[in-house]
Amino acid sequence: MKNKTLSAVALATLTLTLAACNNKQAGGADSTLVIQQSADILTLDPGTTYDTSSGQIVENMYETLVGYKGSDITKVEPVLATEWQEGQDGKEYRFTLRDGVKFHTGNDLTCADAEYTFRRNLVTNTADSGNWFLSESLLGTASNAKDDTSITWAKISSAVRCDGDTLVFTLPAVDPAFLTKLAYIGQGIVDSTHAKEIGEWDGTEATWNDWVGKDILGGELNKQPSGTGAYKLVNRDANAISLTAFDGYWGEDKPQIKNVILQKVPEEAARVQAFLKGDADFIEVPRAIISTQLQGKPGVAVLDDLTNTTAAGFSMNQKIEAGSGMIGSGKLDGKGVPTDFFKDADVRRGFVASFDVPTYIEQVQEGKGAARNFLLPDSFPGYDSNLEAATFDPELAKAAFQRAWGGQVWQNGFTINVSYRAGAQTQQTAMELLKKNIEALNPKFKVNIVGKEWSELISSKNVPKEAMVMTAWAPDYADPDNFVSTFYSSTGYYAPRINAQDAQIDGWIKEARGTTDTARRDELYAQIAKRALDEAYYIIMPAQPNVFPYRDTIKGVSADTFNPMIAFTSGTYWKNLSKE
Repeated sequence: MKNKTLSAVALATLTLTLAACNNKQAGGADSTLVIQQSADILTLDPGTTYDTSSGQIVENMYETLVGYKGSDITKVEPVLATEWQEGQDGKEYRFTLRDGVKFHTGNDLTCADAEYTFRRNLVTNTADSGNWFLSESLLGTASNAKDDTSITWAKISSAVRCDGDTLVFTLPAVDPAFLTKLAYIGQGIVDSTHAKEIGEWDGTEATWNDWVGKDILGGELNKQPSGTGAYKLVNRDANAISLTAFDGYWGEDKPQIKNVILQKVPEEAARVQAFLKGDADFIEVPRAIISTQLQGKPGVAVLDDLTNTTAAGFSMNQKIEAGSGMIGSGKLDGKGVPTDFFKDADVRRGFVASFDVPTYIEQVQEGKGAARNFLLPDSFPGYDSNLEAATFDPELAKAAFQRAWGGQVWQNGFTINVSYRAGAQTQQTAMELLKKNIEALNPKFKVNIVGKEWSELISSKNVPKEAMVMTAWAPDYADPDNFVSTFYSSTGYYAPRINAQDAQIDGWIKEARGTTDTARRDELYAQIAKRALDEAYYIIMPAQPNVFPYRDTIKGVSADTFNPMIAFTSGTYWKNLSKE
């Protein structure tokens, strides 16, 4: 294991050294943007992109029909579509596509590419993609045809089709968030001719069943992407991805930075050193490192107090997979926990009351931010600021654990393994804080912390094995439903993964999604927040403003243009950046 780690570090260092040679050149044709982070890249296929690590690359290689207007997350503007019309009382959308757009292969963008893209997303829809909310809009269900037999080829092909050169969507019901859903990079338009040539789905009725729910994360389009975006892939290995500006890009504003290299550098100290030397332009580091090691240093610029539209918390799996290695003995004997350990609400309440939010804000967020009462950004409509958040209360935690499992938890104790993303210092710190407080309650309580790769933690195949992980969400589209359904609906994204079902919350979510009455929606979301707090479904992390360090040779990074819907924390696309 040690040799393997050293090998990865050596390779990353070599790649960094080579990149640094270009990185120090002047801006323009020879300039290079170097980005370093701890997470790996899951995929370069937009059809299954559903994490910010992959999204920051895919959003610069592919483009959607519409995008957000500047820094405004509530308004969309044309990108690959030039205009659209709404008909049939909000249940039909007709898009006119832009002329003169080419893919990285040189193929021309046509309506057939858009039709193929959305049909492919509906066919291959899985728990590892963001296509569930597209399927909800177009098919009336978040599932794919394997899980919902009402989905047929006729239903898919009539939901999205070309009428001549016009792309037509037909919805079963009105969806006021439909346009913003199309701005999500997972709906980036793919090169259908290229996709078919390299072995992806052929787009026909004859083969669609073979591709239903298929795992395309590591498929051919992941290996050989072709989008219309300002940057195209040059090379990819386990530790670095390199891209170059696309000479055939259609946009009036051509990319000014020629090359982009994104490197996986697990060691925080190595990222900091590279940044201070000017060998990296953007790096992933926590706020504490920015203020203590970067702020005020030569060549360093920092944007702070930026809008944060993410929500995060520790999820507690109510049905942990047996034999996963995370539950020890599998019994309440002090050496493990049963698979349904977190099914008892008092266990969850004990964990929630053991997390010291004020200390976390002070130590990790340097006093910035505040406790949240709901896994919904407080900048979004529907957040009830009058509801008191959960508090750190050891006595409350003790009482909950004494009630849990009829007193067995307190009497016998437990040992549980919890996971965080390796290299994510803030997650590790939060876990350590929780561990310390829980183990202080009872000497029979034991919490072991395990660091794992991001790709391992996020995979739907591995999620059932985890007892507790950090659960975070950056919005796909600008509507509170994207968070509330995601975290709390029994058919959402996270609730099924942690086996949390609440019929009362499901009913409120359904009503909120079916009304355009803003006041009523706010009322419903407040009810959901209150019940979710009472049931302690998540340990909710406090809100904090975004902060972003960058080398001052990079131009185009600004609080005025910052858009939190863009995956990487600079809040802008690479094509809008330049380098001195």
